[in-house]
Amino acid sequence: MDIAITEAAARKIKERIAGKNGYLKLKYDTDGCGCVVSGVTALWLVNELDSDDREIKTDIGSIYTEKSKEVFLDENLKIDFSEKANCFQLKTPNEYLNPRMSFFDKTAGR
Repeated sequence: MDIAITEAAARKIKERIAGKNGYLKLKYDTDGCGCVVSGVTALWLVNELDSDDREIKTDIGSIYTEKSKEVFLDENLKIDFSEKANCFQLKTPNEYLNPRMSFFDKTAGR
């Protein structure tokens, strides 16, 4: 899997994690969605990794994904940031997987 980060997204990610310790995850969240195929992707900053997490190296550092949820992602992903919508976006070469992707700080030092 390859994850490209645009300059706009890199700048916003760096702002959000400045001065904090943790791991950046591309989380496929299914809580409250009804079933596993109705999940929503989001960026999470977490204190610890899970045993199922896989490291993906990017230009801005490592991003982790859950191996068991990669079936819902594409082999080539791009994380962008929309200034107009003030949110992150997850794209593939063919579609938006999440045009309004949230960033959640799940670390203790919020």
